[in-house]
Amino acid sequence: MKIDLTETTSSKINQALVSARRAIGTPAIGMVLTLVIVTDEENAYDALKSAGDASREHPSRIIAVIKRVSRSPRSRRDARLDAEVRVGTDAGTGETVVLRLHGELANHAQSVVLPLLLPDAPVVVWWPEDAPDDPAKDPLGALAQRRITDAYSSEHPGDELAVRARSYTPGDTDLSWTRITPWRSMLAAALDQQHVEVVSATVEGESENPSCELLAMWLADRLKVPVERTQSDGPGLTAVRMETQNGVIVLDRPDGSLATLSMQGQPDRAVALKRRDTAELLAEELRRLDPDNTYEATVKFGVEKLGGPAEQEPAEPKSSGPKSGGTAAASAASAAPAAPAAPAAPAAKKTAAKKAAAK
Repeated sequence: MKIDLTETTSSKINQALVSARRAIGTPAIGMVLTLVIVTDEENAYDALKSAGDASREHPSRIIAVIKRVSRSPRSRRDARLDAEVRVGTDAGTGETVVLRLHGELANHAQSVVLPLLLPDAPVVVWWPEDAPDDPAKDPLGALAQRRITDAYSSEHPGDELAVRARSYTPGDTDLSWTRITPWRSMLAAALDQQHVEVVSATVEGESENPSCELLAMWLADRLKVPVERTQSDGPGLTAVRMETQNGVIVLDRPDGSLATLSMQGQPDRAVALKRRDTAELLAEELRRLDPDNTYEATVKFGVEKLGGPAEQEPAEPKSSGPKSGGTAAASAASAAPAAPAAPAAPAAKKTAAKKAAAK
């Protein structure tokens, strides 16, 4: 069931929600949270579809906030709220409210959203793209216990991870981190089977993929070993290699679907590591509403501590920005002061003495 409201208010939207529930025979509210999606017209359809699919696991009230761009000075002065209410099969297992904010009202979205939040229920805000630099200080983000961003949608994902590290507040998370959950689980399980010390590791994946950087930082932070970041044609993450005292542990996924786990002294095993869609990632994040301390430690580890083989060349100047290859040990070595050279004075005295003897 759909109800269109033009030049409306939050109060009228609430009344429409109650009327729609009564019309379809479900007056009771059985939703567990409010999911606020901050997006634009271009990405609204995909975001709402993913949220609707995720609501089958987490029945919720979905509020999509779309800030309409005003093309003329007159329209920018006019504040108008248009809404679309969806209940029943058109809204997954919960309710969906699509808000279109025009003019000055676009700068005060929190005043429109606040009356529509479910009482005594957690609030999650999701930015599919164009997330603010500090989600917790954003007027809409301040209403939420959980704030979800996606560094993969940014133009420079590596720089975006640095922004997320600087502005991290408990409750922040990123879908680039959610994408590597199966990888982290498989690598941890592999190390549980062989109680060996990891000496170094390599993470291979396509360039400009923040999930590869996060996985490399997670390994470096948890194992305290040098981690090399190398590039491949993808798709996404393609391989992780961990050098141990007993040999190499390799998790290789060349096709984005099926991976092979290879360990010393054991036969190769096929592992399902299919690339998941946004609805699955969102559903995973909605399962937990407490701060993710592991994500915090990983994102704060810093992309700049990862490097590649090129950084080990002595002739290469050390770059201050994010790198795409090398080891943490190599980075530390290049940042450390050079060892003092042997004193040259004694050698100079010997040379002078030889010349004098020759004369």
